[in-house]
Amino acid sequence: MSWRTLLAAVTLGGLTVLALPAGPASAHATLVGSNPTADVVVDALPGEVVVTFTEPVRPVADKVRVIAPDGGRLDTGKVTARGADLVIPLRGNGPRGTYLVSYRVISADNHPISGGFAFSYGEVTATPTDDAGADVQTDPLVKHTMSAARWIGFLGLILLVGPALVLLTLWPARLPTTGPVRLALAGAGLVAVSALLELYLQIPYTSGGDLLDATTDGAGDVLGSTYGAAHLIRLAAVAAAVLLLRPVAGLRAGRLDQALLIGLSVVGAATWPLSGHPSASPVPALTVVADAAHLAAMAVWVGGLVMLFGFLLRHADHRELGVIMPVWSGWALLAVTVLVLAGTAQALVEIGTLGALTGTLYGRLVIVKVCLFAVILAAAAYARSVTNRNYPAATDDADEEVAGATVRRRLRIGVLVEIGVVVLVLGVTSVLVQTTPARSVEAAAGRPGRPVEVRVSSNLFQVVVDVSPARTGINTVHLYARKPDGSAPLKVVEWKATVALPSKEVEPITVPLVALTPDHASGQIAFPTAGTWDMRVTVRVDDINQATVTARIPVG
Repeated sequence: MSWRTLLAAVTLGGLTVLALPAGPASAHATLVGSNPTADVVVDALPGEVVVTFTEPVRPVADKVRVIAPDGGRLDTGKVTARGADLVIPLRGNGPRGTYLVSYRVISADNHPISGGFAFSYGEVTATPTDDAGADVQTDPLVKHTMSAARWIGFLGLILLVGPALVLLTLWPARLPTTGPVRLALAGAGLVAVSALLELYLQIPYTSGGDLLDATTDGAGDVLGSTYGAAHLIRLAAVAAAVLLLRPVAGLRAGRLDQALLIGLSVVGAATWPLSGHPSASPVPALTVVADAAHLAAMAVWVGGLVMLFGFLLRHADHRELGVIMPVWSGWALLAVTVLVLAGTAQALVEIGTLGALTGTLYGRLVIVKVCLFAVILAAAAYARSVTNRNYPAATDDADEEVAGATVRRRLRIGVLVEIGVVVLVLGVTSVLVQTTPARSVEAAAGRPGRPVEVRVSSNLFQVVVDVSPARTGINTVHLYARKPDGSAPLKVVEWKATVALPSKEVEPITVPLVALTPDHASGQIAFPTAGTWDMRVTVRVDDINQATVTARIPVG
């Protein structure tokens, strides 16, 4: 046994233990209550504020605050999480008036959740703002860059697994291995770059900062989380796999080398679901395995297609392809079967209902992915038909040369179409993993439904009205003020809002609002009945200028 094989075996053993799935959890925590409760007036300040969520959360450093009426902080800065409770100790006695509680926490699937509420001590006064506290809007550039990093990781996995698999099993001994090995090393490099980039981006994504807002404390929090552990495991798995590429490149990999390489691929693939939505689903054992199998089957299938298009259909002769193509065709069929079964299992868990499939962004992205997958299957069926008709082919050398050139051309067209559409599928998947699962959207609503976002404008401002879950009962309202052209946030001096349902003679109901940041306010309102409600929002931008706009909110 070589030292490379021994090192890879030790690495695989350690990574397997570290990558074991955690216990059950649910994704995307939602606020269910607090003590003191929102908008209550208490006779004495409590020693601590307790915020309760639907699942265990962990606080983001320095993003959980209690702001006193005079604008100072009353919290001690030592926030603790006790299961689903976020405990915020308070210091000393504060002045009478209204207090703002703002929070930013990380839910089980490593996505940030932000919000806030107010309570009063002794008397109600103007609600203070928290300019440096929780910002409920994640920087779009950070979010989009994270999707790009995921895409790079998926591409790298394909370029690593495809060449390694073909070199181990289907590569003709007479052909040089330099090209496939370079491709595999490039794939390993892309996976490593993607993992490092995702680790970095998780810091501002967690804290709510911009692309360059990374701190040492933030890095420590990310590396100490399950998200950080999964990415470190991925980096170690890639490093160990690279060590095994040398015997593979020499076409002298033994059975142990092959087993270790397959094992490292499985553990590495598992780090994607362990750091995302599947690990926090209602049935994590199923979704983690299904997502890992889905990813592995994709890497085998598409990686094999890349090898076919880039090398085998160019350099292998007709007789060699007569042996390779039937075997590859069987493997491709198995990979597609796994893709369909694993994808179906994930969809049933992550979506759940037909309404969620068509009524949420997550569901609509899945529909797009399925449509693209149907195009890939059509191209794959064409390639399989060509393979079955032409391999094995004629034995006459002249006939073989003519037939081989025609078959290669047809196969390369089919494979090129598959690869091209797969690139689009990877893009949709990269966005999908950053999107709230449909089950989480519906869980927040309590029944099938979806949040409503409406933009209304005046000559002074533009307001984005976000109401969730847009159903009867308690709803959370977020208001964001922007300049009239929507180009930048706008500072607001005072917010006011009411809701009414004229069609059922429901008079205006005041929406209690808390200014979380200069351009953002939040509150809760109970819709007593379904219908299309009129929300009138009054925004004062300075001492004399204000305007009122009306948003139509459909409530189910």
